[in-house]
Amino acid sequence: MYKHFFKRFFDFLASFFGLLLLSPLFVVVCIGLYFANDGKPFFLQARPGKGGRIFKIVKFKTMNDKKDAVGNLLSDAERLTPIGAFVRKTSLDEIPQLINVLKGDMSLIGPRPLLIQYLPLYNETQKRRHEVRPGITGWAQVNGRNAISWDRKFELDVWYVDHISLATDIKVFFTTFKKVFKSEGISADGHVTIEPFNGHN
Repeated sequence: MYKHFFKRFFDFLASFFGLLLLSPLFVVVCIGLYFANDGKPFFLQARPGKGGRIFKIVKFKTMNDKKDAVGNLLSDAERLTPIGAFVRKTSLDEIPQLINVLKGDMSLIGPRPLLIQYLPLYNETQKRRHEVRPGITGWAQVNGRNAISWDRKFELDVWYVDHISLATDIKVFFTTFKKVFKSEGISADGHVTIEPFNGHN
């Protein structure tokens, strides 16, 4: 009952009131990133959701679009702006995804929506992460986030798919605040973000 009805009901209410409560902060961050990123405060990207359905994820844009002399984008570390680094460290970049939750593209809790190009690289077990709506935070995020391997991340995602419950979601929800406060697992060792998934099993 929770998985098929109440979870979506709670997602809708939480995202609606969350956007209302966070609207002042939303506006402040939006203005700061507008100036830091040449008028582009938001980052939109196609991601696979439940059943592999593609949707546009909305996040605050933490990196600018600066390029080198031949027109190639600079590295993530070089494009990460000071305000962007703060927004990412505090996970404020995730706030706009409440819009995705409100629309039904995402859930508050679930496997993180990854890149479209990873879809053909998943094995049969890893594909099961798409049996549920992707989340703003999830079981893998509170158990290592970007600091764990891809194999471990997928194991945790599939575990969540098989163990969705109100108790699990409450645990993830409150543990997320603890992780954000301590800034744990934001980056993999030596990287601004986790290294790309290459399909290894």
